[in-house]
Amino acid sequence: MEKRLGLLTLALALAVATLRGQVDPSLTELAEGSYLLERDVSYLPPGEPDAYRRERARLDVYYPAGADTAARPVVVWFHGGGLTGGQRHLPDGLRRAGFVVVVAEYRLAPRARVTDIVDDAAAAVAWVLDHAERYGGNPDAVFVTGHSAGGYLASMIALDTARLGASGHHPRELAGVAPLSGHAVTHFTERAARALPGERIVADSLAPIFFVRGDDLPPLLLITGDRELELLGRYEENAFFWRMLRVAGAERVRLHELEGYGHDVVAPALPLVRAFVDAYPE
Repeated sequence: MEKRLGLLTLALALAVATLRGQVDPSLTELAEGSYLLERDVSYLPPGEPDAYRRERARLDVYYPAGADTAARPVVVWFHGGGLTGGQRHLPDGLRRAGFVVVVAEYRLAPRARVTDIVDDAAAAVAWVLDHAERYGGNPDAVFVTGHSAGGYLASMIALDTARLGASGHHPRELAGVAPLSGHAVTHFTERAARALPGERIVADSLAPIFFVRGDDLPPLLLITGDRELELLGRYEENAFFWRMLRVAGAERVRLHELEGYGHDVVAPALPLVRAFVDAYPE
């Protein structure tokens, strides 16, 4: 009898999960600490005329079962790929971490301009700020992170107030931003579109460092690989970014160099990101 009741309980739980969202196939057990998945959600307002943008402006939400009983931190993850490739995915280091995770896609160059890609990322974060509570998330504890191109997008959202401002939000609403090996200068894909050589440094309005200031910033955790193993100059531009933020008066900014690692820093960096999230509120 107990076995039959147990099976009935599991069946009811699966039915509820189906109504709320799909079960992540990698997290199949509906036990304490399990996750549900709502897949392929548009983060655009109704009526977007650009078909390519409608196709790419999608996200997945991973949230703990029973998340409506507690307001949890929310982490937004942007994939890498040089702004020309890649797709949304959930990194292993963010699985079963106890918070809501949103993984977002965006348009890609050359079909989209870099400035439009940044706007996509900002629209995704604005959507999360507006909808976090639906998944048991705390809208006051939204963190943004990503690797490489995704790190660049995270930094642009944190520094250029106009991006979130287009949706009625401000970077100071974010609990923290943690770019992993992201550009601090104008992205190389934008420089290539201008037919500039790779070693030509540009820091204009498509560079996070262009917007350096000392106030109205969320806490920043800048993470790179080893300066001798990273992509050319990636550590140094982040180090300069960190220094100029500090000179401008920003106190809540840290730089972490992962010695012994190259550009692929996701696995060793995500424990630092999780600790960054767990420290909220500081």
